[in-house]
Amino acid sequence: MSAQLSGVLTALATPFTAEGLIDVENLRRLVDRSVDGGVDGVVACGSTGEFAAMSGAERRLVVETVIDQAAGRVPVIAQTGAVSTAEAIELSRHAQDAGASVLMLVTPYYEPLTIEETVRYLRTVAGAVDLPIMLYNLPGATGVNLAPETVGQLAGEVDNIRYIKDTSGDMAQVCKLVHHYGDVISTFVGSDDLLLASIAEGAAGVMAGTANVIPAELVSVHRALVAGDLARARAEWSRIYPLVDAMMSAPFIQAVKEALNAVGFPAGRPRPPLSGLDAGTAGSISSLAAGLRPRAAAAR
Repeated sequence: MSAQLSGVLTALATPFTAEGLIDVENLRRLVDRSVDGGVDGVVACGSTGEFAAMSGAERRLVVETVIDQAAGRVPVIAQTGAVSTAEAIELSRHAQDAGASVLMLVTPYYEPLTIEETVRYLRTVAGAVDLPIMLYNLPGATGVNLAPETVGQLAGEVDNIRYIKDTSGDMAQVCKLVHHYGDVISTFVGSDDLLLASIAEGAAGVMAGTANVIPAELVSVHRALVAGDLARARAEWSRIYPLVDAMMSAPFIQAVKEALNAVGFPAGRPRPPLSGLDAGTAGSISSLAAGLRPRAAAAR
C-alpha cells in the first residue's frame, strides 16, 4: 500500500506464551482485532511490542507474521530501528522485502549520541531502502529529542522521510511540526492521551498502544473530529479517557497486556526483566477495561 497514512495506527503488543515465546497465533488474532476495529494501520515491533527484548530473528518473525495476517487490508508499519546502523539497515531491508508499507526508525538508544550522529544514522538507513520512512522521536528512551527544525530539514532533504511519530509528550512541539513543517512531513502523535488535542490541531493521526484494547472507540473519536463533529468527539473521548489515562499513567507495556487480558484476550505477560503491575493499578485498569461496553467498528 502506498496511500498517504492518516488516522489511528495500532502500536501492536506482542503476545507471549507461558514459556515466554512469541505467540504467533494470538499475534495474528491481535492484528485482526485492530483491523476489525477499523484502524487505519498496524505497527509491528514498536515499543509497545517489546522489540528491545527480542532477538533479530524474533523481530523478523513478528514483522512477517503481521504483514501476512494484515494481508493488504491496512498498511503495516515496521519499526526497524536499532542500536547500530548496520542492524537497522538489515532489519529495514528485510521488512521492505517482506512487504511492509512504511518503515519506522527509532533513533539509537543506550549510547548518548549527538544530534549530528543521530541525523547521520537516519540519513544512512533511509538511503538504504526505498520505502517511506517514519521517524520515531522517543527522547525519554533515546536521550535525543528530534526538534521540529531538525525534522523539517531532514524531511526536506531526504525524499523518503515522510512521517514522524512524536512521543515527546510536548504538545507545543507537535503544534510546531504540524504548522511549520506540515508541507514536508506528516505528524503522528505517540502519546495516546493527546489524541483529541493533536487531531484537532491538525496532526495526521495517532499511533496508540491503547488501540490494542479499544480500537473502535479510538477510531470513532478520530472519525468524529475529521467530520467536524467536535461535540461527539468530546463525548466519546470523555467515555474512554479514564481508561486511556489509567494506562498512560502506569508502566505502559504492562498496562496494555493487563487490559487485554481483562477483556478476554490472552496477551500473556511482558518479558523479564519487566514485572507485572502492582495489585491496585492492575485492578483499576482491569476494571475500567472490562467495564467499557464494546463499540462497533466505525465505517471507513
